[in-house]
Order: sequence, then C-alpha cells, then structure tokens
Amino acid sequence: MNVVYKRCCGVDIHKNSIVACFINEQGKKEIRSFGTMTHELLDFCQWLQQHRVEMVAMESTASYWKPLYNLLEVQEIPAILVNAQHIKAVPGRKTDVKDAEWIANLLRHGLLKASFVQNRSDRETKELVRYRNSIIEERARELNRLDKVLQGANIKLSSVASRIDTQSGMDMIRALARGEISETVLANMAKGTMRNKIDDLIPALKGLIQPHQQMMLGSMLSHIDSLNKQILLLDEEIAKRMADKQPIIEALDTIHGVGQQSAQVILAEIGTDMSVFPTAKHLASWAGLSPSQNESAGKKKEDQSEEEIQP
Repeated sequence: MNVVYKRCCGVDIHKNSIVACFINEQGKKEIRSFGTMTHELLDFCQWLQQHRVEMVAMESTASYWKPLYNLLEVQEIPAILVNAQHIKAVPGRKTDVKDAEWIANLLRHGLLKASFVQNRSDRETKELVRYRNSIIEERARELNRLDKVLQGANIKLSSVASRIDTQSGMDMIRALARGEISETVLANMAKGTMRNKIDDLIPALKGLIQPHQQMMLGSMLSHIDSLNKQILLLDEEIAKRMADKQPIIEALDTIHGVGQQSAQVILAEIGTDMSVFPTAKHLASWAGLSPSQNESAGKKKEDQSEEEIQP
C-alpha cells in the first residue's frame, strides 16, 4: 500500500493515560506512554515536534480527546479525530499498545477518514449551550419534586394552574414555605389572568402542610433560584458569543416552533457553514436524526451504535 504520511502518530486515549505509536520514514515504530495532566500532554506535544510528525490520529473516546485535541491545535500540530467504529482492530489485537499501532498503521497508509470537528470557538459555544440545556432540565426536575411535596401536603395548585412556576404560583409556594396556611390569603396572591381562578384556588390551596414540608419547599426554592441565576448568566454569555449570528437566529426564529433558544441550539450544533455536509442526509446524520444501517443478506439487523458523520 502507498504511504501517505511518512512520519505519523496514532494515539490510544484513556482517562488517565495515552499510548502513542510514532512511525518514521523507514516504518520503524516507537511507543511511548504519557499521562493526561496538562504538563504531561505538553511533554507529548514536544515529543511529537521533536519527531517532526506530519499527522496525528486519535479516536473520539468520550470527552477525553478534547484537551489533547485542543493542545495540538494550539501547538499547530496537524491532527484528525476518527470514529472508533471505523478503526476496530481485528480480534486478538485488543491492547493499548496494539490499538495505538493499529491507528498509526491505518493513518500511515491513508486509510482513516477524519471526522468533522468544529472550530474552537464553535466548540466552546456548543459546550455552553449544552450545559445550559442541562441546567434547564435540572430546573424542570426540581419543579417536579416541588410539586410532589405540594401533593404530599394535599395542595392542588398544579390542578388549577397550568404551570406552578409562574410568578403567581411561585409567590404562593414561597408564602407556604414561610408558614402561611390561609388559603384565602394564598389565593389572593394570584396575578393577571390567574385571578379569574381565585374561586378554584381557595379549595386547592387548603392542605395539611407539615414543618418538614415547609423546610423542603424552602430548600427547593433556593435551588431553583440558584439555577435561574446560572441560566441567566449562560444566556448572556451565549448571546455575546452569537452576536454576529443574530440575523441567522432571527431567520430561524420565523420557523414555526423554533424560538430564540432553539435557534441558538441549532447553530451551536451544526454551525453556519453547510459546505462541510455533502448532502442533506449527511447533515441529518450529524444531527443524530437518522438511524444507522446494518443489513446483511437482505436482512436488517438492530445496531445500537450511532454512526458518526464523516463530511
């Protein structure tokens, strides 16, 4: 087979260590192991520079590839990320050293196809957007726990109000946490259109709340307030980073069912440069919206692994 890269390196990545296999022009191999602390990864980069490596290949292992890829990017060392499903070693070769050698050999002969990796700025924005989604989901879970405590005290606020996290609903819950038990006083905290439901709120807010439930409500409300502050900070940072994409966000916002946050998620996940996706099907695959195919002898088989796009 033709040699594409005369001096290349394959890397097998783990949480606390990496195993690297360097191959020179004569095909001679050198194996080195490094830790994953920052100073150890810098030593690895220096080792690559000393060997004048033309290309580095690594598997997309969990999130462990990210710090190494970022450092290689900063050090201007060419590197590609490859789908682990595409470079499975043959049986009997499953060791860290053999994995690194296998990756290096495939890379040397140009048999690896690079996965699409967004630029660093877009990767950072995507991390922020995904973290915000996690915080929003955590807030939803805490609101569900809050409603369970209310149900345990036979307070049926969620049976009357469509949501308990409106300003009126949260004011009532805060009052309950402070010790207010008068259903009339609580119902009259309703604002806006909820005031039309006061007659229904009065019996719904008459419960048997206990001191420990009041304490739990107070704790949950503090947690929700903290999550709201985090979401606000993330909103501001994401908006700042996407300020130059605001016209695109506004255009996406015109799609039925897509709001500002959804538009930000779309841009964070797929970016604005569609030329990296050869077809619409490639884009759908990258977004995780198309199932992988596993067919043999005319029979379709279930495949639990998610096929990674290779634009």
